[in-house]
Amino acid sequence: MEFFELMDISHKYLEILNPSSHEKILTIGDVLNLDASSRVVDFGCGKGELLILWAEKFGISGTGVDISEQFCQTARNKITERNLDSRIDIVQANGNEYTPNDNNYDAGLCIGATFIWGGFQPTIQGLKQSVKSDGRLVIGEPYWLKSEIPQAYIDSAAAPGTLHEHEILQISNQEGYDIEDMVSASQDDWDRYNAGNWRGLIRWINDNPDHPERQDVLNRLRKNQDDYLRYEREYLGWAIYVLNPMTY
Repeated sequence: MEFFELMDISHKYLEILNPSSHEKILTIGDVLNLDASSRVVDFGCGKGELLILWAEKFGISGTGVDISEQFCQTARNKITERNLDSRIDIVQANGNEYTPNDNNYDAGLCIGATFIWGGFQPTIQGLKQSVKSDGRLVIGEPYWLKSEIPQAYIDSAAAPGTLHEHEILQISNQEGYDIEDMVSASQDDWDRYNAGNWRGLIRWINDNPDHPERQDVLNRLRKNQDDYLRYEREYLGWAIYVLNPMTY
C-alpha cells in the first residue's frame, strides 16, 4: 500500500499528527509573538490543527500545504466549520514543489515532515525561501536520546537521517539561525501519538478483512509497535525547534 494511504489510515483518530499537544503548540505561538498581523506557512500541515489553533488564539492568517488529499479535505472542513475560511488556505501539493506567491511570511513551519525536503538541513534551506528576511522557522524533528543506538534499529530505516541534538544545533548555526526555543515531546505525548496510530491501523484491519492490501497494513502495525516498544521509547526523542535568524 502506498505510504500516504497508510498515513491516512493510521492518523484517522488524531488531530495533531505528531507527538505534541495543543498546549505546546500554543506555547510556540507565544514564543513567535503571533498576532492578527502575522502570516504563517505550514508545510506538511496535516489536518490543519496548528493553523486553526493559532488563528483562533492569536488571529493569524496562513497557508497550509500537504500532499494528502484526505488530510487537506479534513482541514478544509474544519476551517469552514470554525469560520476561518477568510484567514486560512489549504493547498494540496508536494511541499518541495510548492512555491508561495510571495516570501512575505513571518514564520515558516515544517512540523514532523522534514522528509518533504529530505532532512533537517534542506528543510531549513527550503523554508527560508518562503519567509521574510527576519522570519523565523519552526521545525518539528526527532533526535537520538543516546550516543549509542542499536544497529538493528538504524538498519530498519524507521527513522532515517535522525540526528543528535548537538548536530541539530550545529546545522542551524551553519544555516544562519540560532535555536531560540524548543518544546520537547514527553513520554505521554509519544505514547498518545503512537497509540493513536495503532488504533487507526487496528480499526481499519478489523473493518477490511477482505482488502487485497490488508497484509500491508498489518505489517505496518506490527513494525510500528515493535519499533516503538523495543527501541523508540528508549532511544528516540522529538522536539519543536524555533529558529531565529542571526543578526550578528
